[in-house]
Amino acid sequence: MKTSKDDQKIPSSKQAGYTLMELVVVMLIIVVIVGLVAPRFIGQVGTAKASAASVQVKNLSAAVEFFYLDTGRYPTSAEGLSALVSAPGNVQNWNGPYLTEGRLPDDPWKNPYIYRLLNSSQFTIKSLGADNKEGGDGQDRDHISGS
Repeated sequence: MKTSKDDQKIPSSKQAGYTLMELVVVMLIIVVIVGLVAPRFIGQVGTAKASAASVQVKNLSAAVEFFYLDTGRYPTSAEGLSALVSAPGNVQNWNGPYLTEGRLPDDPWKNPYIYRLLNSSQFTIKSLGADNKEGGDGQDRDHISGS
């Protein structure tokens, strides 16, 4: 049986595409979903950065302890954490770099970690948190470690 051109249905302009109302409803659904998910995701990113800072501070403290085991002293405040990646001029038995990346990391908020030698047997390493200021709560909390 043959079919003629007249038997084939061609959609009219009224049937083709989506209506404006259908597009608006879809856009509204997308906006509601993003509005519900985005704040939770942003909160998780802040928590993850705080956790990463705590872990990095502990790793840097361990590297300083390895420096101590090799050299018999902690890096001075003037030498800072850079003594972990390149040998200070007056150090015997330096066996670094003590960081696996071979470079000094910044904290998760792109600020340098702060190192201070308090006396010959005590040091601190800290990140000042998201606000880069002393003290704070939540994401702004300082992350401190040392001996």
